[in-house]
Amino acid sequence: METKELVDRITREVLARLGDGRSSGDDGRAAGAGCPPAASAEGELPPASLIKYIDHTLLKPEATREQVEKLCAEAIEYKFYSVCVNSTWVALCARRLRGTGVKVCAVVGFPLGAMDSRAKNLETRYAVENGADEIDMVINVGALKSGDLKTVEEDIRAVRRACRQTTVLKAIIECALLTDAEKVIACQTAKKAGADFVKTSTGFAASGAKPEDVALMRRTVGPKMGVKAAGGIRTYEDAVAMIRAGATRIGASASVAIVSGKKS
Repeated sequence: METKELVDRITREVLARLGDGRSSGDDGRAAGAGCPPAASAEGELPPASLIKYIDHTLLKPEATREQVEKLCAEAIEYKFYSVCVNSTWVALCARRLRGTGVKVCAVVGFPLGAMDSRAKNLETRYAVENGADEIDMVINVGALKSGDLKTVEEDIRAVRRACRQTTVLKAIIECALLTDAEKVIACQTAKKAGADFVKTSTGFAASGAKPEDVALMRRTVGPKMGVKAAGGIRTYEDAVAMIRAGATRIGASASVAIVSGKKS
């Protein structure tokens, strides 16, 4: 079956099961909050123009305070959109980045997404209280693959409830573990549950972002919702391929190399 036919069919089935629901942003946030304008296929994308797309990321479990402070310093120097860190580092990043315009993004339920929704809610609440502007939460992948969409939706809603009205919420669907049909269902469920973005990957699975997954996700959620590509994006060429496919945010630890335009 062609991708377009798959998306159209699965979308109809999911919307019938879930009800029309509300699109992201109906609770006061603008649809596609935190998204730069979509790039045209023909438009130029010089390396320096990519800074507005990039969440400068450090999620390794062995990351040290010195490395996190370096991450913040690089984000300030290059004017990246945000830093993306584990929740233990949010307060430090918020202090270092105050007044710079660089936002703080925290991951929640990371990297498996298999914990109780109440734990995700609590982690989100503390992250937001400590200064997180954005939350990247891992969905309950096992529930999705079991066909338990109610649990998937309620898990995302539990995190949404812990956010402020201005907090941007991204739902990580972990594409490497899903079929194309499951990716479509995950995106539709995240949209109905109030996420502002869908995100390809944690970077901890067997593979990360792929342009074809980004394109499928973009077709599924439409033009207004955010799509974040993350995992294995190491070069300018990688980042541009994701943006051309429909990404409005890039998560990368190699951000400096990407915006300097170094060739792979």
